[in-house]
Amino acid sequence: MLRGFENTPAIVAATTVLSTIYPIHFFSNFMKTTLLRLSKSLSMSLLVTLFAITLLFTTRSAQACACGCGVFDVGTLWNLPNGPGGMVYTEYNFSLQSHNWHNLGPSAAANNGDRIIQTSWLTAGVQYFFNNKWGVELQVPTANRLFVAGQDDGTLSNTGWYTLGDIRLMGYYTGFSPDMSTGLQFGLKLPTGTWTEPNVDRDTQIGTGSTDILLGFYTHHPFAKFSPWNWFAQSLLDLPVYGQGGYHPGVEVDSAAGVYYNGLKIGRVQIQPIAQMLVSNRASDNGPAADPQDSGYQRVMLSPGIQIDIHPIRIYADAELPVINDVVGQQLISQCLVKVNVSYMF
Repeated sequence: MLRGFENTPAIVAATTVLSTIYPIHFFSNFMKTTLLRLSKSLSMSLLVTLFAITLLFTTRSAQACACGCGVFDVGTLWNLPNGPGGMVYTEYNFSLQSHNWHNLGPSAAANNGDRIIQTSWLTAGVQYFFNNKWGVELQVPTANRLFVAGQDDGTLSNTGWYTLGDIRLMGYYTGFSPDMSTGLQFGLKLPTGTWTEPNVDRDTQIGTGSTDILLGFYTHHPFAKFSPWNWFAQSLLDLPVYGQGGYHPGVEVDSAAGVYYNGLKIGRVQIQPIAQMLVSNRASDNGPAADPQDSGYQRVMLSPGIQIDIHPIRIYADAELPVINDVVGQQLISQCLVKVNVSYMF
């Protein structure tokens, strides 16, 4: 163990920044308590330091995807490994943004030229762990988006398109413990998605046109030895490093913490109820093609979910319900995000 880790610069800096820049005071207090508790072991201390550093990238005034879809990549028990081997999967995500928002509350629809952004994502993926320490993952998303906007003459324009999204290549290191319950994630988001759809703003395009560095961690453990109740935490930093066409998307950090119960079995079927909190922070976009006055947000969501295992098939589903939205300028928000994943282990 590393005693006194709670006083190291990373923890002190992170908790200081959280208490200073976040208007959501309960969240900064929660994170401070969590960081101090996790600092009890060496491996967890290293992960907490990484999490603290990622949070320093984001400020309140600071969406590559218009729906803030990076949150779909955290809080997902289905892709946390428990041994060597592979998995192929398909995932469906749905978002309907139709309510105009300003800061912490609703705003008149007339204040925003956008009326509806409806998106269905379908992602194909493969994950493979060579041993108990190293693994890789490939995600290939496609998206079907409907964009409705108001015109100067009072009419509405409808634009719908279907295209490839931004592909993600991820690596995993899980050598902190034999059970692979704690791991680091690292990788790239590639500019494979379309970002030139006519009559659509850059922050509403399916692709960002940017190359991003992805850094994250996860951990999950039982509350007590042999307990069916477990807790988990996960965070992922999306850091754009190269943009195109005068547009540079904002830095995004998506985090999750929750509990799940794995003591429910019916024959070969294991059922795991899940309750989690998801927190997203997105910096403002920048560049001549960006709209920094109407991009960037903080969001807290509560998400009930369920995972069903019938080996080698696993089914995961959740609904993500915003309880706090704090947006910059005028933005459309969604009242519910939906995720369904079906995977096959081999």
